[in-house]
This record gives sequence, structure tokens and C-alpha cells, in this order.
Amino acid sequence: MLQIKVKAFDELSVHELYNILQLRSEVFVVEQNCVYQDVDGKDEKALHILGFKHDKIVAYARIFKPGDYFEFSSIGRVVVHLNERDFKYGYDIMKASIEAIKTHFNESTIRLSAQLYLKNFYNNLGFVEVGESYLEDDIPHIAMVRE
Repeated sequence: MLQIKVKAFDELSVHELYNILQLRSEVFVVEQNCVYQDVDGKDEKALHILGFKHDKIVAYARIFKPGDYFEFSSIGRVVVHLNERDFKYGYDIMKASIEAIKTHFNESTIRLSAQLYLKNFYNNLGFVEVGESYLEDDIPHIAMVRE
């Protein structure tokens, strides 16, 4: 079972931050073969949703209040370690992120920029597509909103 923690940037330990950046790099840069700037200057504004299994971060997302990234609250950098995807931790980290937006920001409208191949995953969580697909870092994406 996944243990969820929500932390502001300055509450993260050095070890936690290192593990977050390592996980994001393993998946978004190495696994997806995409050279891009993951450390984008937005982590300091975000709340970080950490999914721990046996004291190791295996799932992660970051959330933003309205205006910090998009017009609405948003979820980004959703990631699950390759060896942990069979356990549906993506749903767990997303549900925790949605709940954290309600709890910390008192918001219900959420926007995200989804990799296009994950559209059905986000549809299952109540997100709907907005507009046409587009390339972000040479990967097809689509804007999605949950009211």
C-alpha cells in the first residue's frame, strides 16, 4: 500500500528532493528518451505529493494553486516508478493530488497537460480534453480539465 505525504518545497528533506528528481529523470528523461529541463523553477511554488512504499518514493506529482502555473489549479509531473506500475499507484497519487487541491487550495477545477497516450487514464479520473493535441518537448500532449 502506498503511503501519501503532502509537502511544501521547504519541507522536503534533501534525501526526498534527490529521490523526486531521480525518479522524474529516470522516467521523463531516460525512459521516454526526452532531453528537456525538468528542474524548471516551479518546484518551489508547488506542493509535492509523495507516494512512499517501504520508505522509498515510488510515485509522485506536484500541484499548483490557481495562477501559479495555469489559470486554474493544476497537477503536473505525475510519475510512477517503472517497477511499480502494476499496482495502480498512478490512480492513488492522482486521487491524493485532487484531494490535496481541494484541501489546501479550496478548489475543484483542475487543469493538466497530459501526455496523449495517457488520455484514457485521466478520463477515468474525471478529466476531459480541451482543444487539440500539441507537442510539448516533442511528445504529443493534450490539455485536460476536471470540474
